[in-house]
Amino acid sequence: MAQVEFCDVTRRYPGEDTAALKNLNLTVADGEFLILVGPSGCGKSTALRLLAGLDKPTSGEIKIAGTTVNRLGPGQRDIAMVFQNYALYPHMTVYANLAYGLRQRKTPKREIEQRVRDTAALLEITDLLKRKPGQLSGGQRQRVAMGRALVRKPQAFLLDEPLSNLDAKLRTQVRGDLRRLHREMPVTSIYVTHDQVEAMTLGDRLCVMSKGEVQQIGTTDEIYNRPANTFVASFMGSPPMSMMSGTIRNGTLHIAGADIAVVAEPDGPVIVGVRPEHVEVQPLSVESTVPAKIDFCEPLGSHVLVNALVDTAGAAPARVIAQASPDTMLPAGSTVGLKLRADRTYLFDAETGSAQRSRERISLT
Repeated sequence: MAQVEFCDVTRRYPGEDTAALKNLNLTVADGEFLILVGPSGCGKSTALRLLAGLDKPTSGEIKIAGTTVNRLGPGQRDIAMVFQNYALYPHMTVYANLAYGLRQRKTPKREIEQRVRDTAALLEITDLLKRKPGQLSGGQRQRVAMGRALVRKPQAFLLDEPLSNLDAKLRTQVRGDLRRLHREMPVTSIYVTHDQVEAMTLGDRLCVMSKGEVQQIGTTDEIYNRPANTFVASFMGSPPMSMMSGTIRNGTLHIAGADIAVVAEPDGPVIVGVRPEHVEVQPLSVESTVPAKIDFCEPLGSHVLVNALVDTAGAAPARVIAQASPDTMLPAGSTVGLKLRADRTYLFDAETGSAQRSRERISLT
């Protein structure tokens, strides 16, 4: 195991105006499970490729266990990588796939046998050792791919969207496998995904990225409950945080012409954010509610997601999603009041999108 460091790492491809990765500064502690998460093109896979040695940084340093590895090839970095397409040798058995890397390094036969057996037991694939990849399910193939990386006992374990090809049920199962594996074998791990549910359930910490830059680094609790800006707030969460335009006048927050809350902040325009579980659907006559019109309802069994439209200062109505009880059904076009939970209402700067205002300074009128 080893600490991994990105020090002012930038990657700019020839002929492109914008950098794929901009001044990345990130330290992954020894034994930590860190998630790089963001939409396509945010730079997360570029960072992983640079660490693996599959690409070279334009500037900056990459360190593994304190050693700068910029000039080292992939085979010299003592890391292992798992891809979304498994990359197994189809003509080899599972045992041979697991043993291949060790044989290439001329590991003694007895040690290969022991390490393959131990890894197979850890991944619960011992009964599959004589099969070939074509005889395995998608979930089994992904376990073999992870085993081939783990059997080498690398300094760092890199996973590039390894669950993308699995169906929803298998993804949930393999996510659980990954958590258990890291608990039993805490190798320094960096996991790339665009799926924020995977990110929030798997990692010790998350690094949220957009357009080649880090937006926020923190635990799931920090990212979800204290987002640094509107991008993080709206990207992390399912459904995401709803955003509305608001104005503070004389210490009162106004949304869609209604007085919503007392705010200990300077006057001016703000972006108001609120998550579905912190919105209540009330009659329009209730005080301190945001007037809205029902668009549609999504029954999900345990609850209903109410989609409502709020007319604010923006060019188009803002969509606000409220999580309601399972027996809630409201006709499209009906008017309601949305009650925002004061201690869970977020204010962001209208120009920069930064969360420079505190929830603790909001109280209901």
